[in-house]
Amino acid sequence: METEEGEDCTPLLKESQPGTVPACCSARYNLALLACFGFFLLYALRVNLSVALVDMVEPNTSLAKNTTSNVCPEHSSTRNVPRNTTIPGGYLASKIGGKLLLGFGIFGTSVFTLLTPLAANLGVGYLIAVRALEGLGEGVTFPAMHSLWSSWAPPLERSKLLSISYAGAQLGTVVSLPLSGLICYYMSWVYVFYIFGALGVLWFFFWMWLVSDTPETHRSISQAEREYILSSLKDQLSTQKSVPWRPILESLPLWAIVVAHFSYNWTFYTLLTLLPTYMKEILRFDAQENGFLSALPYFGCWLCIIMSGQIADHLREKQNLSTVCVRKCFTLIGMIGPAVFLVAAGFTGCNYALAVAFLTISTTLGGFCTSGYSINHLDIAPSYAGILLGITNSFATIPGMVGPVIAKNLTHNNTVEEWQTVFYIAASINLFGAIFFALFASGEVQDWAVSAHHLHRN
Repeated sequence: METEEGEDCTPLLKESQPGTVPACCSARYNLALLACFGFFLLYALRVNLSVALVDMVEPNTSLAKNTTSNVCPEHSSTRNVPRNTTIPGGYLASKIGGKLLLGFGIFGTSVFTLLTPLAANLGVGYLIAVRALEGLGEGVTFPAMHSLWSSWAPPLERSKLLSISYAGAQLGTVVSLPLSGLICYYMSWVYVFYIFGALGVLWFFFWMWLVSDTPETHRSISQAEREYILSSLKDQLSTQKSVPWRPILESLPLWAIVVAHFSYNWTFYTLLTLLPTYMKEILRFDAQENGFLSALPYFGCWLCIIMSGQIADHLREKQNLSTVCVRKCFTLIGMIGPAVFLVAAGFTGCNYALAVAFLTISTTLGGFCTSGYSINHLDIAPSYAGILLGITNSFATIPGMVGPVIAKNLTHNNTVEEWQTVFYIAASINLFGAIFFALFASGEVQDWAVSAHHLHRN
């Protein structure tokens, strides 16, 4: 049971866990690797437009900015504007299964990517429509993956399995940025969409053939692994057919995740969109001109995600630390760290190398959150993890819309002081989210999340 303060601070009850099954060639790790490649392709499909756009537009097309600062000497002139589109997909995943939703989400994104060159030739309106439809496919993927892991991830392996699968997103960005540039240079920009789109369609067929929604329905899983997974989850999954919406929305641990997700995304989008703008408008240097510098922050984050997943489960299983302790510590590191270096970026002067270093460190430290609040949905309500992620994702899209607008209104003159204010705001929001999560997060399955209405330690 939880303490009076609502914080489950006792170690995991490892005696309730059956003997583990080797990871090598196991069905659950095969799922993690296939999901990793799926998210790799998904994010490659997301960023390819930003690279190909350079060759898609007319050479003499430019977007002049009269407010560019003259504080620092100019280094380059190109600009990349990333995008983000998401919709709650958890409820759909609970109804039709995470396998189909994730599979068709990436398949749809791949098909519309293949249609991008045609849409570009037809006109800007068609291109925008195709990319918007891609966003619909992308938006359901993370809730669908959470829904799948609710049936596949043994509690003491959640950090490892989820970090492997979701790290593909960062790796996709790392590889696709320079690779898309090479394809444009040696072939044509249309092949950026054809190659990655075709790989996505090919992945879909492997996904549908090899993946099952549950261990019970998997065709080639060993009996030992099936029993291991089912035994480890037997007291955590709900048999209720209806979704307990009111208890979900009244759950303070859920709102702790919502606040952390919202706050983290505010800083994330600041790093993703506003800091590159700061580097261009103030430092007069654009890291997008250098494929290595563009990919470096995401490579650091990818390494951090993989390593933090291993460390988190090691601390829970070998060091006997409670789930809530690990989730809170990793969230604090993954949110306060980026906030500190984001503020520091505002004081780099004209040293763009230092600015890139701070950007890389900030993005890298953010990888700790994958083993923090990001998978906490599975800790508190495995059966409804997809729905919970859909809820938190809905709130987490707000910073991507509001943050740039506020930044634009605060940087009319593009002065260093104005941008420092933008960074201070983002860092403060991140700090608040980290503290809120540390105070109210939980690591136990909530009573409303199981049919028997009892708390079960994970």
